[in-house]
Amino acid sequence: MEITVISAQGLKNTSSGPFSHRLRPFITITACPPDPQGRDKKCPMYRTRVDDQGGVNPTWGDKFHVPIDTAFFHSRYSCIYLHLYTKRLITGRVQLGWCQVPVTDIGFPPGGSLQYLSYRIRARDGTRTPGVVNLAIRLTGFQQVAVLTESRASDECKTVIGIPVTMISHTSICQ
Repeated sequence: MEITVISAQGLKNTSSGPFSHRLRPFITITACPPDPQGRDKKCPMYRTRVDDQGGVNPTWGDKFHVPIDTAFFHSRYSCIYLHLYTKRLITGRVQLGWCQVPVTDIGFPPGGSLQYLSYRIRARDGTRTPGVVNLAIRLTGFQQVAVLTESRASDECKTVIGIPVTMISHTSICQ
């Protein structure tokens, strides 16, 4: 799976300390759920560069190739996890928020097509923030997608959490 972290909008600075007036945001991406006990799970994590100029509306355009097997698409609870941080000079990274990209939002688009998705950023406690993160996702290297599309066609009409911003126009089976 190819994930491009395009930008974020409307971020809020959560700290009011004397050296924390400037946001220097970056995002981490993983396909493994966070461990409540804080144990390391040997799961690859990807990180965007720090945007020193964007402030509350950063742009990255960083592209990552996240290895996902077909088992990821068999569980409707599978997600891509994004965590938004700001880099502080003294205290290091401070979490600004997080969001999840559910597998049901990714679905099974035509091979190689690009999906643009936007997600509301959640605060550490799960409450909604005014911030939004914008992504582009492309499935790559799946030979079994066509077979799975037929068996999962009924799942495509279910309610999803995220809100796709733009999608390549094609005839929908859910009309």
